[in-house]
Amino acid sequence: MQVADEKSAAKKLSPEQSREAFATLGKQLLAGGKELNEIIGLAALHNKWFTEVNIRTALNAIAENFLDEMLLKKWILAYRIEPSRHPEFIEGGRKLTTPFDSAPDDSPKKIALIMAGNVPLAGFHDLLCVLLTGNHALIKMSSKDKHLLPYLLNQLCIIEPAFHKSYEFVEMLKDFDAVIATGSNNSSRYFEYYFGKYPHIIRKNRNSVAVLTGNETDEQLQRLGKDVFLYFGLGCRNVSKLYVPRGYDFPQLFRALEPFHSIIHHHGYKSNFDYNLTLLIMNGTPYHASDFLMLTENKSLASPLASLHFEYYDTLDDAKAFIQASKDEIQCVVAECEIENSISFGKSQQPQFADYADGIDTVRFLLS
Repeated sequence: MQVADEKSAAKKLSPEQSREAFATLGKQLLAGGKELNEIIGLAALHNKWFTEVNIRTALNAIAENFLDEMLLKKWILAYRIEPSRHPEFIEGGRKLTTPFDSAPDDSPKKIALIMAGNVPLAGFHDLLCVLLTGNHALIKMSSKDKHLLPYLLNQLCIIEPAFHKSYEFVEMLKDFDAVIATGSNNSSRYFEYYFGKYPHIIRKNRNSVAVLTGNETDEQLQRLGKDVFLYFGLGCRNVSKLYVPRGYDFPQLFRALEPFHSIIHHHGYKSNFDYNLTLLIMNGTPYHASDFLMLTENKSLASPLASLHFEYYDTLDDAKAFIQASKDEIQCVVAECEIENSISFGKSQQPQFADYADGIDTVRFLLS
């Protein structure tokens, strides 16, 4: 692997230079190449859930949705990040000055990033926000995903060597100004204990849901399959629960999802399918099932791997009320009907730059 030149990493980047470097990285990811293929293969060997197909899907989504030159330009224009690090945010036509204006110096802030490892490059968006705002990233990587991000950052430094001084990988976090941590409900309690006194974003478990009306076409339901099965359903943006009208036709759903049948050939997925199906049978729990997915009626948003929970509604307003009551536990809602702030089927794992996790604007946090 080519190594970036540290000696040329002394200059300070403007927001435009940072944006152009990331846009070039995006083009390289879409172009592919032997070295990228080798890193993808290495990451897939290291983590059985990171198949080459899923890794490429994640890389393409990053390149197309986060690193596209025009999208980056549009995004960065919403935040006036001056080279003097006196950043401003444009909101409703008003210019809002951030507290950095009164800072005693213009040095970058050290931002501790605790990365998740449930899906490939889960923390890339946070890192991108840190670097584009001119801050310094202290990266605590997940042991499940330790090959992809170093490769991307090295490529970025080859494109623009000044980035070399903008990040470091660490085993122990110390001497930082703020924290962005992503983990489970259990790990978040530790994060709150250790990092609660610092400015922070601490993310817990969230799940995504789908609202069905029974009028969906097979093509629409197949797109829903991407929201369910991509990354084996391990991401917070994967659909784990369905809201369906009473009397819903589950056989139609299973027929439409048949193109995803091959997922059962993954050893880890099949083991979870067999185990969870056995539990349902032993406990006498009613269920609907194909030979690669099971559905059970359950109020919980989080469902076991290889299964979905569902809940009936009588009117669409009832479904909206269910969602509103659980809004702090829901990452996103997919629907083909009129549900506020919902996205179309097949788009849950295609977030745009402004689709901030948990609805928290990471850039505004970093600028304030």
